[in-house]
Amino acid sequence: MRIALLTEVFLPKIDGVVTRTTRHLDQLAALGHEVLIFAPGNPPAEYAGFEVVPIPSRDLKVYPEVKHGMMGPRAFRRLREFNPEIVHAVNPIWTAGWSTLVAARRYPVIASFHTDVPEYCLKLGIPWVKPIAKWGMRTFHGRAGVNLVTSGPMMDKAAEYGIPNVRLWPKAVDTERFTPAARTREMRTRLGGDGPLVLFVGRISAEKSVDRCVPIMEEVRARVPGARIAFVGEGPLYDELRSHAPDWANFTGYLSGDDLAAAYASGDALLFPSTTETLGFAALEAFASGLPVVAANAGGLPFVVADGETGFLVDPDAPDAAWADPIVRLLTDPDTNAGMARAARAEAERWTWRASTETVLGYYDEVIRSARR
Repeated sequence: MRIALLTEVFLPKIDGVVTRTTRHLDQLAALGHEVLIFAPGNPPAEYAGFEVVPIPSRDLKVYPEVKHGMMGPRAFRRLREFNPEIVHAVNPIWTAGWSTLVAARRYPVIASFHTDVPEYCLKLGIPWVKPIAKWGMRTFHGRAGVNLVTSGPMMDKAAEYGIPNVRLWPKAVDTERFTPAARTREMRTRLGGDGPLVLFVGRISAEKSVDRCVPIMEEVRARVPGARIAFVGEGPLYDELRSHAPDWANFTGYLSGDDLAAAYASGDALLFPSTTETLGFAALEAFASGLPVVAANAGGLPFVVADGETGFLVDPDAPDAAWADPIVRLLTDPDTNAGMARAARAEAERWTWRASTETVLGYYDEVIRSARR
């Protein structure tokens, strides 16, 4: 199958959307499909043996990590030369959104909804952009024959935004890279030493509710002296948070590959207070690493975390002390921690990237056949 993949974000940026996209591309390559990738920013020239066509773009002022632009004549010429059977628009809202409108005039389109942009607008302090974002999502996804969402709860969110023809893109995680066996003494020391250790993994940004982590950990430390937190990742709030953080909070910056796997496996619990997740890859990667999760009971996270089995779900509006309760339990009750770690690993082993990609290929075929009719 010839597939053109038009993505809103791509390498060298690292986030959940990029993770899902690159793992999907890995599987498409292994299965022998042809793919041409279009990406904004400064992407690599190729990925998984597939050509990457750069889209001229500039920083989004309110969020410099996000680029926006539109496919120009050169990119559309390359698209016509490739002549795809289907175009997959990943997260169409800025760059991929407007380009999707043009591509849909000529080719069958499938789109996937990964980022709850309207909710991000509230977290980023630009609420007046929310109606525009909702209009954009409704308009761009409306051109797709099928729209994919990444978790059950997001099917309801898609309906709220007026996104039609919704299907589920199954969750998946790399259980070979992310494994309890990746734990090392060296990484444990780098993250905070031998005492009780909580991790936050993800973008250091407002929409991740990262500002809640230190106050929650202050409550934890009142009951578990010596407990520490390590922030793994970077983002718009990185410098500000680091400059005001106490000495029991460590910051690693972005980690990837074996270092990221070792970080997950070397912690005692993952704190994940974000309320804007459409799935929550950090939770899945923590599960694969045998790391129990304490997460917000919001967005796509209840689709991932089984409360009381693989972790704990907490009302996002609960006070910091209520968030601290399950963390303290995981740090002080070895049996609970070990039991949840085993259950989390077993859950992660159920979800493979090959099965996920094969499901998406079925959706591709559905859209292609429908267009031919």
